[in-house]
Amino acid sequence: MRSSEIIRKTGETDIALKINLDGVGKSEIDTGCGFLNHMLELFAKHGRFDLTVKCKGDVEVDYHHTTEDIGISLGQAFNKALADKKGIVRYGSTILPMDEALILTAVDISGRGMLVKELDIKASKVGDFDTELVEEFLIAFTRNANLTLHVRQLAGSNAHHIIEGVFKSLARSLKVAVSIDEKFKEEIPSTKGVL
Repeated sequence: MRSSEIIRKTGETDIALKINLDGVGKSEIDTGCGFLNHMLELFAKHGRFDLTVKCKGDVEVDYHHTTEDIGISLGQAFNKALADKKGIVRYGSTILPMDEALILTAVDISGRGMLVKELDIKASKVGDFDTELVEEFLIAFTRNANLTLHVRQLAGSNAHHIIEGVFKSLARSLKVAVSIDEKFKEEIPSTKGVL
């Protein structure tokens, strides 16, 4: 079972996060932010990852530290759960419709943290969640998971649908990338021999 646990305590957040990459999509999420809870629940469900997140953050200020630090913790948990990355498919991509929004994500478990994004979210908030925090989450996640992520909005204007599409599409792309290729389960998918 490929799973890990991350405990992260700072002056701004106190996070306990567990992930099982080979799960069934169960989640227990408490971030102090209803919208972020929902996005992480969708992420777990559509990626078939079992995910537990408990975060106490300075949400009386805003959701920035909570969102970024959960991105950091989730990225670290992914990287830790993948261990030597032996046998993984490595690449995954998804084009996902979310009503009028259409989102493309492509992932390479490359060992190099990089985010390339083309999102045009016109609304500044969804509920009380600042939409600019989606980018903060993605940057934190990709850097700490040591993977390359391209995310592109192909259509749509509804901020909620765009963000929901990003989380669902990312989950599906990751599920493919981290799955084990049985024919090559003893190999690391790189000519370098490491990822």
